[in-house]
Amino acid sequence: MKRTLLVIALLLSAGVILFAGSRQQSGGMTIKQGVLSIGMDIGYPPMEYYGSDGITPIGFDVEMGKALAAKMGLRAEFVNTAWDGIFAGVETNRYDVIMSSVTITDARLRAHNFSKPYIANTLAMVVLKNSPPPARNPLETAGLNVAFQADTTADFYMEELAANTGLRYIPRRYDQVLHCFSELEMGRVDVIVTDLLVAYEYIARPNSPFEIVWRSPEPEVFGICIKRGNDALTTAINSALTELFNDGTMLRISREIFSGMDLVTEARQQW
Repeated sequence: MKRTLLVIALLLSAGVILFAGSRQQSGGMTIKQGVLSIGMDIGYPPMEYYGSDGITPIGFDVEMGKALAAKMGLRAEFVNTAWDGIFAGVETNRYDVIMSSVTITDARLRAHNFSKPYIANTLAMVVLKNSPPPARNPLETAGLNVAFQADTTADFYMEELAANTGLRYIPRRYDQVLHCFSELEMGRVDVIVTDLLVAYEYIARPNSPFEIVWRSPEPEVFGICIKRGNDALTTAINSALTELFNDGTMLRISREIFSGMDLVTEARQQW
């Protein structure tokens, strides 16, 4: 009897250990079992924004997030988060990853894990068309009201440009890029500096009042931002991302969102 009880106790103990190990592995990779929780600032067309119902998120990062989660055997869950707190959110486990047009920079690589690059981008300057442009490039914006989303690479670019050249422009920082375009259309700012991918979206609209007058020659790439040290999730995401490139899913999404353009192959070439 004692031997039987001992065997049962050992089996139960082993079962608890196996179960705990399973939970630890799942919990260590994602916050919720069976779910890939994705933080994004849903106000950045065409990458992530709300559809006509004002409820459903759509855009490149949204479609990629769904496809990526499916490859991993997970369900995508999107968490709308203001940009100024988005990086703190991934480090405090509000969500597993950030898929929100995040440029891979040296500073961000030191603070977080990142996936391989998935889409190529650069900066652009936008003005109102059908009138003489107040500036043709950022160096000509002295004394002008320059709009950009706060704490983005456009913001950092203009700050660095001013520090290196002595340029004195008037920074107009907004919490979402769509406010930049509204302000430009109403004449409250003179130019916008933003991602080229975003500029494409606004100038491609019917009867668009905007035009691109400058593109940065320096390319940049977007990546998926992951909590620092979560190497298991980083490896799993890179594996799934590779599959999405290999089976043509990434190219299909790019062509659907960007009117037939391939904006992903260049990023893949940097792996």
